[in-house]
Amino acid sequence: MDGLLGYITIAVMIVIMPGADTILLVRNTLSHGTKAGRYSTLGMATGLLFWTLIAVLGLAVVIAKSVVLFTIIKYLGAAYLIFLGIKSLFAKSLFSVEELESDASAGTKSYHKESFRQGLFSNIFNPKTVIAYVTIMPQFISLDGNVPEQLIILGLILTGLAVGWFFTLVFIMDHAKRWLNNARFQNGFMKAAGALLVGFGIKTAL
Repeated sequence: MDGLLGYITIAVMIVIMPGADTILLVRNTLSHGTKAGRYSTLGMATGLLFWTLIAVLGLAVVIAKSVVLFTIIKYLGAAYLIFLGIKSLFAKSLFSVEELESDASAGTKSYHKESFRQGLFSNIFNPKTVIAYVTIMPQFISLDGNVPEQLIILGLILTGLAVGWFFTLVFIMDHAKRWLNNARFQNGFMKAAGALLVGFGIKTAL
């Protein structure tokens, strides 16, 4: 691999840059607790590993060159983001710190699974993920080496950085929520997060 340090630098910038994943993670963490945030992160990581597998199989390039396949992925991703945004905009229930700390109900466990699914689909149907694998990774691959092995390493690096950053965000939100147990703030945040998700969805579609 050529310029591994350069790749890591670019990957860190991509991961830290706020996007739909960040908004989804913060929303789930504030609304349903740190476990929901961690499950969202694991779902996102699984989505990244999925695209790593696609890249290793050589299908990422095919998708990038196929207008039909790329368009399908783009609009599925846009529709999903808009759906999550609208759901957040019209959410009526707000979390309570006390309830989060004492809640061990099946409903909460069920939402942990839902958080995982949201994180997973957010990445699988995100065309930016395809672009990252197809346009960025090839620049750091040596054709004289084992290409699939290099793709796996680069994909795992990106996934590891994303997981580390998102777990850090969950940790920050876990401590910040002690001062954020305010119904007015929560309601405003949910509406803002919903609007941003819808905005990202429309931007993705266009």
